[in-house]
Amino acid sequence: MTIELFKNNGIPYLRLVESRGTERRGAKVVQRRKTVLCIGPLSRHDDGRPDYLLRLRQSFRDGKPLIKSLEPFVGAEPRKEVQVPFRDGDEKCLGEPKRMAAAILDPVFAALGLDELFASVKFASKIRYDLAGIVRLLVYGRLLDPASKRSTMGQNGEWHRPLADESYQGCVYDALDVICANSARIVRRMDTCIRRGAGRDAKVVFYDVTNFYFEIPWPDGDVLDAEGRVVAKGLRKLGVSKENRRQPIVQLGLFMDDDGIPISFGVFPGNTLDHHTLKPAMEKTVDTLAAGRYILVADRGMYSGPNVLHAVDAGNGYIVAKSLRKSTKADVAWATDPKGYDCPGADFRCKSKVVPRTVKVLTRDEDGKDVVAERKLKEKIVVYWSRAFYERERHEHESFLSFVEKLKANPAGFRVAAAQPKDLRKFLKKEYLNKKTGEVLDGKELLAMIDDEKLEEFTCLMGYYQIATSELDMPDREVVEKYHGLTQIEDQFREMKGTLEARPMYVRTRDHIRAHLMVCFIALTMLRLMQRKTKASLGAESGGDLDWTYGIPGARLVKALADWQVDELPKGYLRMLNVTGDDIKTVLGAYGIKIQPRLYTKGDIRELKSTVKAF
Repeated sequence: MTIELFKNNGIPYLRLVESRGTERRGAKVVQRRKTVLCIGPLSRHDDGRPDYLLRLRQSFRDGKPLIKSLEPFVGAEPRKEVQVPFRDGDEKCLGEPKRMAAAILDPVFAALGLDELFASVKFASKIRYDLAGIVRLLVYGRLLDPASKRSTMGQNGEWHRPLADESYQGCVYDALDVICANSARIVRRMDTCIRRGAGRDAKVVFYDVTNFYFEIPWPDGDVLDAEGRVVAKGLRKLGVSKENRRQPIVQLGLFMDDDGIPISFGVFPGNTLDHHTLKPAMEKTVDTLAAGRYILVADRGMYSGPNVLHAVDAGNGYIVAKSLRKSTKADVAWATDPKGYDCPGADFRCKSKVVPRTVKVLTRDEDGKDVVAERKLKEKIVVYWSRAFYERERHEHESFLSFVEKLKANPAGFRVAAAQPKDLRKFLKKEYLNKKTGEVLDGKELLAMIDDEKLEEFTCLMGYYQIATSELDMPDREVVEKYHGLTQIEDQFREMKGTLEARPMYVRTRDHIRAHLMVCFIALTMLRLMQRKTKASLGAESGGDLDWTYGIPGARLVKALADWQVDELPKGYLRMLNVTGDDIKTVLGAYGIKIQPRLYTKGDIRELKSTVKAF
């Protein structure tokens, strides 16, 4: 039974109705319903607060109706026997389950403002195909069943209600062009809707870089003008792959808020150095969102003069790791000196100092000539030692350190080949390999070449970490805590490369590559919002001592949604499938959906979907 709103002479009334299946009237299939109780005019019961009808329906489902006259019908609905006739030769004798995940994905997609955005883009561009439907197909497919673009289009018939109309055929690459052309609008719309709906916390913004590879044998060439100058750089370039691949790659810089929700991203040629991506990515993305002042948190690869100056000049702050091993001897001596630490001898201790910094910037004078100018600023250096970090570094270099100890104990018994750890090279005073044989001629000679000073410095710095920040008044431990939040962004990259299978990429053109990454960005954002919802329903204990962890791992969540299906039976009845697992129960419960052990109708599905709130 369900509560229905109808109008009589323009006046809204409420009634309790019971579904009796469907019947065919001529060429139409209509829903049969029976009125169980006439509740009366809506104005008689409405308490004036928002969403009264939704709250009334939910209270009835929960067994505590807001209207007293409904109490006798709570839990009193008789169990009825439904007879579903099958006839040999009827197609419905063969089950063909359809995906039901759109009941949750559609409200989340709409809550991000994407339905309205793509509808307006379609109207303004006079596009004839179903643009929003194609985008939904691409995003939902990337979440539940990642495949090629054409294969994803073929998944349209696998949904309970097709996501796109038949005009989508052959238009997917046209849609990718539109997605790329409107990428900035998409990011702005999503950010605005998340701020309004979920209350985005963007006072701290995290940034990191990863890359995605292509299974192609050669990189893109640059576009040159008639004089041989580079007009446009190729996007797929050979660079330092995070996965040690030798194929061309593209760089992606991702911004994320303090709740682990993506904010924006930038795409760069594969041979772009990590620290060269930050400033242009900020200029084109987060700086345009009018988010107010924020503190940028980034890894040590981003610590460069132009990057920190851009953040400061824009009125923002920064917390960026700084390599202690590449610092001056004076800085190393200060870091390792036990004096000044807040908890000497503890498993975690930190200290700080404020230092002046001079940054050289390239500017142009009145004549248009390049001039190197100096900028002065102050920053706080926070250094800390952690026993957990020390043990981790010790474990990572255990085999190398053991090798050095054995070498010192018995130098005459060693012959070292080129296959030995390359870590040894940076602690030697000169090259130790015989280029012809690949071996060291004499172990004693190798021992003499070891630079004990470098080796001692390496071991004594284990467990130490150094951070530079513009926030001079922020407590040291708070600086460290905010920096540690950067570990969240590594999880974003794992989801993109694992759950969403963002690589290898098979699209070819620059615009299609950017559009593919935009689809992955939307899918990742939707995944994080759904995880945020499930975590809220599970309670704070689900994350343990890590507040940023998500309720259900991404791979498990999307599998639960992909397995949630519905089978259509004769007379318009629908049977829910795969809704008894713990994960799908958690996801459905987070959105207020409770699947009862009964047969459903299409009207029931529409009502179920209408109750879902994305945020």
